[in-house]
Amino acid sequence: MKSLALFAASLVIALPASRAADWPTLGGPDHNMVSPEKGLPANWDGGEKNPKKNIRWIGALGKATFGNPVISGGRVFIGTDNDAPDSNEQRGVVKCFSEKDGKLLWRVTHEKLRNPGEDDGTIGVTSTPCVAGEQVYYVSNRGELVCRAVADGAQVWLLDMRGTLGANPNQASASSPLVVGDLVFVVTGNAADYKTGKVKNPTAPSFIAVDRKTGKVAWQDSSPGERIITGQWGSPGYGVVDGQAQVAFPGGDGWLYSFEPATGKLLWKFNCKAHEKPSASGDPETTFQLLAAPVFSGHRVFVSIGEPEAGSGPGALRCIDARQKGDVTKTAELWRLGGTDFNDSISMVAVQDGLLYAVDSPGFLNCIEAETGKRVWVHDLKANVWGSPLVADGKVYVQIADGAIVIFATGREKKLLATNATLSDLAHGTPVAANGVLYLTGQKHLYAVALEK
Repeated sequence: MKSLALFAASLVIALPASRAADWPTLGGPDHNMVSPEKGLPANWDGGEKNPKKNIRWIGALGKATFGNPVISGGRVFIGTDNDAPDSNEQRGVVKCFSEKDGKLLWRVTHEKLRNPGEDDGTIGVTSTPCVAGEQVYYVSNRGELVCRAVADGAQVWLLDMRGTLGANPNQASASSPLVVGDLVFVVTGNAADYKTGKVKNPTAPSFIAVDRKTGKVAWQDSSPGERIITGQWGSPGYGVVDGQAQVAFPGGDGWLYSFEPATGKLLWKFNCKAHEKPSASGDPETTFQLLAAPVFSGHRVFVSIGEPEAGSGPGALRCIDARQKGDVTKTAELWRLGGTDFNDSISMVAVQDGLLYAVDSPGFLNCIEAETGKRVWVHDLKANVWGSPLVADGKVYVQIADGAIVIFATGREKKLLATNATLSDLAHGTPVAANGVLYLTGQKHLYAVALEK
């Protein structure tokens, strides 16, 4: 991505059970950027000029961080890059902190790829981890789906999606795993070569379901094939529609695919670039594709289109009826916000009380009626946004590229509550909340923010 990520052992430490207020996976327990937390702060101070205020702890990360933290069982997990002060060698890193006080509990690293033809870019682990039971899952910078013990970081199993499945990531492996039952779902990252623009191995799987206990592939799909536009850096979504469980795969060809989780049976597919006019060569008008994880709410699924070099033109936010079957491109679109009203976006949406909160990459925060697509209000944040908005405690938290957190009240009336820029290295990130604490990710630090008792 242009701008941008031991042996099997038995647990030796008794782990606390995951709590209802944890945030164990991308998008939280409901796979929707909405948290039930109450009593979260709207103001804090990092303490560079004034005494620290509402800062519970600060954890050291690497030199550049693009993933999001997850919180489960008293621990905080996040991917980053090498932070060794005595080494210039780049590595992908995953860190585990104590949720209580930010103490580093364990740290694991992954070497960078050495073959320029298998380049993993200049960043580390960009995958947001997923915690299920006593294991944590993530995708390494080397294109590996990794399962580790929550307790001590010991490797339980590793699936090399490059060497074993033939996937060829383009400059970064960024998908965040999704666990449903006994299966873990992930986008392999199979891509077009960043030099030639051609898909080297179109028959390699783009989306896989893996037995989360053994690391064995249960089923796979390679639908995008040679139509992959550039890369595949998206993450799956999950919902239950009219009693039918669905796992949605944002394909690198701009199509959204929905599968029956247990079997891999295709339920429906939708061309999210259908509104674009092809160029004279027959190629899509833009290189936009699906990077944001789709969000289910009732029978609707919401997803936007964008690209890694974000903020480059008109995009689209779509609402799709997930009850239909087959190729539903012409029949299942309930509404679309696009053209001059919505730019390209790589962010998840948050849906609460019939309202949808969505940001586009140039930095416009939208409040939209989820049923109709009518925009209730919009605000120009005056800076790019690559992360997703968080809805929690009657507030909408948005992290913008110039280092600030902008906070609005939820609801149909636009009400700016606060703009906070007191933390030194915030950039592109997604706020998350768990157990009374707001987590903000900087390039080099993870901040745990909570009201002082």
